[in-house]
Amino acid sequence: MATDTEKLTQLRSAVAGLNQISENEKAGFINLVSRYLSGEAQHVEWSKIKTPTDEVVVPYDTLEPVPEDPAVTKDLLDKLVVLKLNGGLGTTMGCTGPKSVIEVRNGLTFLDLIVIQIENLNTKFGCNVPLVLMNSFNTHDDTLKIVEKYTNSNVQIHIFNQSQYPRVVVEDFVPLPCKGQSGKDGWYPPGHGDVFPSLMNSGKLDAFLSQGKEYVFVANSDNLGAIVDLKILNHLIQNKNEYCMEVTPKTLADVKGGTLISYEGKVQLLEIAQVPDEHVNEFKSIEKFKIFNTNNLWVNLNAIERLVQADALKMEIIPNPKEVDGIKVLQLETAAGAAIKFFDHAIGINVPRSRFLPVKATSDLLLVQSDLYTLVDGYVIRNKDRTNPVNPSIELGPEFKKVANFLSRFKSIPSIRELDSLKVTGDVWFGAGVILKGKVTISAAPGEKLEIPDGSVIENKDVNGPEDI
Repeated sequence: MATDTEKLTQLRSAVAGLNQISENEKAGFINLVSRYLSGEAQHVEWSKIKTPTDEVVVPYDTLEPVPEDPAVTKDLLDKLVVLKLNGGLGTTMGCTGPKSVIEVRNGLTFLDLIVIQIENLNTKFGCNVPLVLMNSFNTHDDTLKIVEKYTNSNVQIHIFNQSQYPRVVVEDFVPLPCKGQSGKDGWYPPGHGDVFPSLMNSGKLDAFLSQGKEYVFVANSDNLGAIVDLKILNHLIQNKNEYCMEVTPKTLADVKGGTLISYEGKVQLLEIAQVPDEHVNEFKSIEKFKIFNTNNLWVNLNAIERLVQADALKMEIIPNPKEVDGIKVLQLETAAGAAIKFFDHAIGINVPRSRFLPVKATSDLLLVQSDLYTLVDGYVIRNKDRTNPVNPSIELGPEFKKVANFLSRFKSIPSIRELDSLKVTGDVWFGAGVILKGKVTISAAPGEKLEIPDGSVIENKDVNGPEDI
């Protein structure tokens, strides 16, 4: 068996010969692997965990209002860059290409909505908030074509690629591309923790600093709630916070989400993977860990430059085992939220749930396309007529998993304003103008097609056949 030192030496010489990636990428990759092999302590000492105070995780409603002066607003916005993580493909929802081009509502995609929002700010206040898209090699070419349609918009769009690292064969620790895997399967994007070095390596960071930009707002492109918030930006500038993570109260749907803790005098992110087995149930409890990370992050650009140059951002490594053509491979990733502990005066802000509206599956698409939401100026706004602050829980069977199949099974999206939960299994088709209320379960028997007629009102019912409607 090769020792870890031998593995690293062998890997270093193999990676040196990979001409598809830059010297920066090679160095970053070797750095990540050597940290992984050295077995840096990843575990936290459970007894040292403290619940953060309101100084560390600031309640949103205690933030100072921003003066209603357009000049003040323009001044704030001119310090801001908006960065969307755009490396993900829509494969889980049956789409090819970047997930951000899935149509969300009224024929508009995630990207359309983001551009409309920023365009409205720039036009209204005469400011220049640029939009930056961090792509992966999976989404880059498609995104270049897609953004051409925004050429005449009032938004400067910048694009850069996150790093491309080789997958490593578990058996002998050789990069997969060295074994003849020359296609995309030989490579991987190393998680969104890579946003900081990649922003700098792309030259974008220097460019924004030279324009007087101070903060970047980083969010997933599929989170429809991640909109620019002046109160948060103003708070960070006033209090010289270098990093802010938006957190929001956990519901039972979010028990696995990372949470913020105070640990040895610093605020840090605690992920379920770092929790010792005997404490996992405690971690999932809503009583002890009341908040979770939305992955809406606000970070000071000067601080990013300082920490990347010092190679100080050593986020926890997330090993992600995969299989390619029957070969077991390993990809090492990091998460941007884990960087919180390296920044000065880092805080969390406990924001309303409305700032966390991700679309991860077609069940989420059903929510945002329904009468629970309306679209105003590119913003997806929740219907005030819904009294329950929590959205209905929706489970759709595999027949609805792909966007095209999902759309074909609804003549129109049902009204779900008064719905608590919906579970659909089997070959179910919805007519137009259907209204669902309370707790509804709809199950088609195996081999049977179940059609819900136009205009049906289904309230607190288990529907197993036409006779139950």
